[in-house]
Amino acid sequence: MEISGKLKEIFDPQEFKSGFTKREFVVTTQEQYPQDIKLELYNDKCDLINSFSKGQNVKVEFNLRGNEYNGKYFVNLNAWRITGEEAGGSGASAPTGDLPPPPAPSDAPAPAEDDDDLPF
Repeated sequence: MEISGKLKEIFDPQEFKSGFTKREFVVTTQEQYPQDIKLELYNDKCDLINSFSKGQNVKVEFNLRGNEYNGKYFVNLNAWRITGEEAGGSGASAPTGDLPPPPAPSDAPAPAEDDDDLPF
């Protein structure tokens, strides 16, 4: 899953006795009714947020996790990639992680007019 918006808050890392580290941050969506969404980074992913600052537009890719503990249910948004976006949110400007940036559009071959394999 992914979400785009503006970084509202970046919290300090939290270290636990078990050796587990967690870092939370908040992204405000940019839609008619903006939402403040809290996401979490775990262990070795905690440093992904270091190259970003409050107010910057980002796209966050995350996994939705749920669990039950003592009869209570919890939902966590586990972020695993953060990329910067231009002010309009149209594209990535500062990719992070271990993947190379996508090729420039001019490098990709143009699809043929008759190359439509959709079933409808």
